[in-house]
Amino acid sequence: CSHTFNLLDARGAVGVTERAALFGRMRDLARKVADAYVEQRERLDFPLRDRWGVSLTERGDAQDDRPAPKSPADFLLEIGTEELPAEDLDDAVSQLEESIIQMLEENRLVHEGVKVSGTPRRLVAHVEKLAPKQSDLVSLVKGPPAERAFDEGGKPTKVAEGFARSKNVAIEDLQVRDVDGGRYVVVEVRQVGVSADAVLCDTLPATIAGLRFEKSMRWNQSGVAFSRPIRWLLALHGDHCVPFEYAGLSSDRVTRTMRFDDPEQVSILSVGEYFKTIDSHGIILDGEKRAEKILEQASRLAKEVKGALEGETDLLAEVANLVEKPTALRGEFETKFLALPMPVLISVMKKHQRYFPVEKEGALLPYFIAVRNGGEEHLDIVTRGNEHVIRARFADADYFFRRDLEKPLEEYLPRLSTLTFQADLGSMLEKTERIERLVELLADQLELKAEEKKTAVRAAHLAKADLATLMVIEMTSLQGEMGGEYALRSGETAEVAQAIREHYLPRFQGDRMPESDAGYIVGLADRLDSLMGLFAAGIQPSGASDPFAMRRIAIGLVQLLISKQIRFDLSEGLMMAAGGLPLDASKEHLQSCLDFVVARLEMLLRSEGAAHDAVDAVLAAQGRDPAGAAAAVEELDQYRQRKDWDEILQAYARCVRITRDLDVVYSANPDKLIESAEKSLFDELQTAEKKSQEPGSVVDFFEAFIPMIPAISLFFDEVLVMADDEELRCNRLGLLQRIVALADGVLDLSKLEGF
Repeated sequence: CSHTFNLLDARGAVGVTERAALFGRMRDLARKVADAYVEQRERLDFPLRDRWGVSLTERGDAQDDRPAPKSPADFLLEIGTEELPAEDLDDAVSQLEESIIQMLEENRLVHEGVKVSGTPRRLVAHVEKLAPKQSDLVSLVKGPPAERAFDEGGKPTKVAEGFARSKNVAIEDLQVRDVDGGRYVVVEVRQVGVSADAVLCDTLPATIAGLRFEKSMRWNQSGVAFSRPIRWLLALHGDHCVPFEYAGLSSDRVTRTMRFDDPEQVSILSVGEYFKTIDSHGIILDGEKRAEKILEQASRLAKEVKGALEGETDLLAEVANLVEKPTALRGEFETKFLALPMPVLISVMKKHQRYFPVEKEGALLPYFIAVRNGGEEHLDIVTRGNEHVIRARFADADYFFRRDLEKPLEEYLPRLSTLTFQADLGSMLEKTERIERLVELLADQLELKAEEKKTAVRAAHLAKADLATLMVIEMTSLQGEMGGEYALRSGETAEVAQAIREHYLPRFQGDRMPESDAGYIVGLADRLDSLMGLFAAGIQPSGASDPFAMRRIAIGLVQLLISKQIRFDLSEGLMMAAGGLPLDASKEHLQSCLDFVVARLEMLLRSEGAAHDAVDAVLAAQGRDPAGAAAAVEELDQYRQRKDWDEILQAYARCVRITRDLDVVYSANPDKLIESAEKSLFDELQTAEKKSQEPGSVVDFFEAFIPMIPAISLFFDEVLVMADDEELRCNRLGLLQRIVALADGVLDLSKLEGF
């Protein structure tokens, strides 16, 4: 069975779905044969033996009777599954590690460290030197008041006797202490820890059940939901098998190695033996070590043909999560395919096949590096199979490319009317028209030069046309890339082609940004239209659903503005976008959309290391301007490093505290200032107000405010703000209100720690 399946797999003879179904049938048949074989041999009193020559029945019975350890011993939990999706594995490992650590801490189980690792087929938690039992818990229990527990002579009453009896302690163990402002009887109660075996039996099912996945499935009558079906559970504390049940399975001491190993199922004596067994079968549990081995093998194979791997970090992490016994191989394809655009070839290799392209000085070589899940057996057959697959893929791409070039890019525009963007917002053609209109408005507002505006408008006109081409229909990741390529071949300028390519950037956090102003403006218009339109249509992402990727769109929007350092009012941009929509956008829709984008800006700034209170302070004043907000947060951080920061903050805080509850804004009339300290402060205020300040500049605000601090201190020391004379009081409050107003549109200092 395994040999036949290997051949089919290597030749690409079946698709993924068919392959899984075929394997399932083959495996079921093999198990039936194996069961019949075991039954026959046992009938003949000739027991089946494992790879050590020990009877499996004898070995299992003997080991399952092994008692729980009496001294600290390593604990191991293995959750065996059908192959987990690559995107689920890292998260599952992280969740399981956190859950195991929390479970051990809550249950007072001492250990020397927890290490969780995983492969597509197994999650493994290893706890070093786990204690054989819980630590005893000593707690102080409060009883009745002392005067009720003891009489005047100090003898215990029936109340004391009843309390002692309820806590199973002697009268002599009772103590009198001051508790909560009174004297009470207390007693130290010692809760003896139970065995680790009992704790693990109770808690392991809940620990596994606590793992959450974006998409889960149920596969049997247990109703358990998991990323993929759980097929076996191994739990060992030393050489003791910890018994528990989950998902219709009972824990055992049997693990599984690679699918086609003989034997695949191996009985494990101890935790140490588990790791030796895994290592002997070439399985690498640690994801980082798998990635290192893949990179080393792939780099060596590329170097042999005078090539190299370039920037494959994301692909490397994904491939490392697709295999547990990685073996790299190098395949070759015909040089004629190199005539296809480089993004096409790379997309086919990376997105569709998870192959590493081989490059030399920025150009592709006719080779690829694939990684199989297994050893070097029949590697030549596997290599040929992968070569057949990539050639077929490239042949399809070549056909799509030649067909798409039969007409210019602009002629694909009418077909966009058949592609729906959203039911209430119309087709992609209508969205294109809205983007084109919005680009013209934004170009004028941002003062683009006439030639740049012309380029941006033309790029907006053609930006979505490639969505109707065969190549992009087949490989959606190439949208924009193919639009730029087809634009050039249709006679458009290089600047228009570049803008078409760049308007999708950034696609994700950390992605490169548009280099051209035209690409920047088209991308800005596209995102503003999408967000405002979807909110107007009543669509908002929830915690579990974001079908239009609105979070990614919003993050891309703020990244664009920050990267170009362009001051831009989001509310104005959203209003421009709302003006072109086929449905009404209310003030509530606009505010909800703005709040949504500002929330993404907040997350972005915090993810980059900004202090949470600094982000809150700046966004409260200028959240509508992402570029200004990002600059202000950085400037604020520099001022908070100053030695006199507390003095600066408190000087401003004194002005705020006395005025912030006022509903009226008072005027400050210099003719009504009578004290020299308030006159001096008014002069300093006028000087500060006359200083040139860039909108939202934290530096300009502090440069205006800091020279006022001595005058502010003198004012509060010598002037009674809340004077009995109403006219004097209101004038002095108006003076302080004008000082506070210096920070308007810059930041809200009251949100900072220490205010």
